[in-house]
Amino acid sequence: MRLAWLLAAALSFNVHAKLVEQQFDLPVRVTNAWGKAVEHPMRVTLFFDDATPAPRPLLLLNHGRAVDAAGRAALGRARSADASRWLAERGFLVALPTRIGYGVTGGEDVEDSGNCNNRLYPAAYRAAADESLQLLDNLRQRDDVAKDRIVVMGQSFGGATAVTLASLNPPGVVAAINFAGGGGGNPKEHPEQPCSAPALKRLFASYGQTARMPMLWVYAENDRYFGPALPRDWVQAFRDAGGVAEFKQFPPHGEDGHLLFARFPQAWQPVVADFLRRQGFTITD
Repeated sequence: MRLAWLLAAALSFNVHAKLVEQQFDLPVRVTNAWGKAVEHPMRVTLFFDDATPAPRPLLLLNHGRAVDAAGRAALGRARSADASRWLAERGFLVALPTRIGYGVTGGEDVEDSGNCNNRLYPAAYRAAADESLQLLDNLRQRDDVAKDRIVVMGQSFGGATAVTLASLNPPGVVAAINFAGGGGGNPKEHPEQPCSAPALKRLFASYGQTARMPMLWVYAENDRYFGPALPRDWVQAFRDAGGVAEFKQFPPHGEDGHLLFARFPQAWQPVVADFLRRQGFTITD
């Protein structure tokens, strides 16, 4: 498979180490909610600390989904630079796909789930998960990746994608982290009342039937997309079906706690560090 490797940057963060940032395009194939197969190259960004000995554990980090096409196009290239730096400094090779239909990757919206009153969530999240599975297959071929020490993580739509991936138990993936996961939210038009909320609860319950890896779910009480109660219902449905998940709900942060991951890293980093340590990763403060 031809990979277009592009060295983007190498930024010094101390005298001995560099944060290396790379990009490449990975051809992927997915099927949308209406059964249409789509093939398109997906831009992937990698971060790692060149002072960390290889093979490094891998962390796959998925971005969220804007409520409209203009917002999805404006994503640019998924980087989550602050979080990626923090994770890379703790030994991970961090991989961030810019999925089909977003930013520099472009292409049609393969994650569209349809009408607000009848969202086709399983197919939409499976499309995102399939892109991630193909990326994981590719990255496991690298000599600098520890193939049996992989974590999947994501925010908002990407957080629910992390739960989807956990339900599929990909080879080498030992843990998953969900930040503000869900779908169908719109803080302006229907705050705290996402589209087809009962369907989301059924979705998470179905994932709990097969997910066998430990998970961490992180939300904030003032999440303007999902509110304080729905995430608790979702994680309970996931657990009742057999899934294993720790749940951390932070008190209100900012005007919209849905943005906790991006805007308040000092709040969640100790929680994530503790979780990862308990999964066997060596994580410094």
